[in-house]
Amino acid sequence: MDLRESVVEVKLVNDRLMTIKLVVGECTLNIVSTYAQQAGLDEDVKTYFWEGLDEIVHNIPLAERLFIGGDFNGHIGSSVGGYSEVHGSFGFGEQNRGGVSLLDFAKAFELVIAYSSFPKREENLVTFQSTVVKTQIDYLLLRR
Repeated sequence: MDLRESVVEVKLVNDRLMTIKLVVGECTLNIVSTYAQQAGLDEDVKTYFWEGLDEIVHNIPLAERLFIGGDFNGHIGSSVGGYSEVHGSFGFGEQNRGGVSLLDFAKAFELVIAYSSFPKREENLVTFQSTVVKTQIDYLLLRR
């Protein structure tokens, strides 16, 4: 299936957020691509990112499908904590502040972090690896 014919809107929100809307049959799909700021950057810049993503999700009707994917530069970790409705307990590593922001966002919009919902081998969880560290920073969020 050639999905190019199904694209009804492409919107570059800013240098870190982009949306694509497709209509496939009776279904409207909204795909959001993200690239969150790295650790150590100014909090205002991070707030700007989350506010932009918040506005995007607020403007997508609940009847439409929503897929948010990208590099969130945060670690949700393997521990669920108070996020059992969004975190399926199959994460990787330790949670950090960026991961908490992602979990809070998912909770606020009743999203689930898909990668944490089923078990995978470590090599399938790790989305960035260097000689020093292995991390999971890329996630896919879906409406429940």
